[in-house]
Amino acid sequence: MLPLCLFFSDSLSQSMADQHESISLSPPQADRATSAGHSWFPGPPPPMYSCTLTPELVAKAREELQEKPEWRLRDVQALRDMILKEHPNLRTRLDDAFLLRFLRARKFDYDRALQLLLNYHAGRKTWPEVFQDLKPSTVKHVLDLGFLTVLPRPDPNGRYILFLRPGKWKPNDYPFVDNVRALYLTLEKLIQPEETQVNGLVILADYTGVGMSQASNPGPFLAKKIVSILQDGFPIRIKAVNIINEPRIFKGIFAIIKPFLKEKMAERYVLHGSDLRSLHRNILPSVLPEEYGGTAGRLDMSAWSRLLLDCEEEFVVEFCQPDPLEGVVLPDSMLCEGEQAGGREEDGFRALRSQLYYCY
Repeated sequence: MLPLCLFFSDSLSQSMADQHESISLSPPQADRATSAGHSWFPGPPPPMYSCTLTPELVAKAREELQEKPEWRLRDVQALRDMILKEHPNLRTRLDDAFLLRFLRARKFDYDRALQLLLNYHAGRKTWPEVFQDLKPSTVKHVLDLGFLTVLPRPDPNGRYILFLRPGKWKPNDYPFVDNVRALYLTLEKLIQPEETQVNGLVILADYTGVGMSQASNPGPFLAKKIVSILQDGFPIRIKAVNIINEPRIFKGIFAIIKPFLKEKMAERYVLHGSDLRSLHRNILPSVLPEEYGGTAGRLDMSAWSRLLLDCEEEFVVEFCQPDPLEGVVLPDSMLCEGEQAGGREEDGFRALRSQLYYCY
């Protein structure tokens, strides 16, 4: 589906979006002062799109994502036209930078990019406890605990490393859904730079301290919701998932998660046990902290926390707004299965505990 004109300027694209103010959300403005205070991570994109990719990344995007610079704005306009025609009541951002995330995540397939955008917004409707009043100050306790961070140095492939420590959370601390909220805010920040949109990211999870209480608490349907958002509801490319110091019960955890994973994603999980040499074959020591045999200094969990908290206003604009799907009717296929499962969730929970006890 192509528009009549091949190329549209940013100003024309913006003017078309302005004609539909009732369904558009303005993109958060770049805070230059905030960006300067966190020079290790790129700041938000400017209000008017201007490509920030290096020539090397432009070539990589062309090869891996089928992104043609000379057609980039034409493709964005095509997706914008589809949204306005097929989903006129959807309150979504229509700016170039935002829509490019979805095109890149689906290799510029218009139909798949549109489906991803709908799934992205549907997640907010089917999981309100995650997305209601979603802003960094509401998950400060998660950040202070050290549940997650982003390592300051990208790997040689330009991929930032999202570092998780599930064992830091205990069920009596706070609801598990708060961890999901902090994770989602982190992903939203990570996907802003065009470099991440092209390079993707790597996940490193240290399962030290994870026991039966943490493993069984989320339940299988909550696990499915998380996987569904990461795979089909968020415009990011997860290139590898490295698990270190996993306990015996991780086999049970993974057995529950794996059926929800696409084959390609399941193949990207690498279990290292306590073998740092195995980890270093996948993530170079130059980007790892000393605690994991790296040379990038001591692990600092506070830098990412400060960065997110300094972006409070940005997330208020992005998430603390009226329901973007208000008045929009979604097919049942877009709702998470857990919402329709009823009593089956308890049966799934019993199956999970059985698996974990068997592996313990």
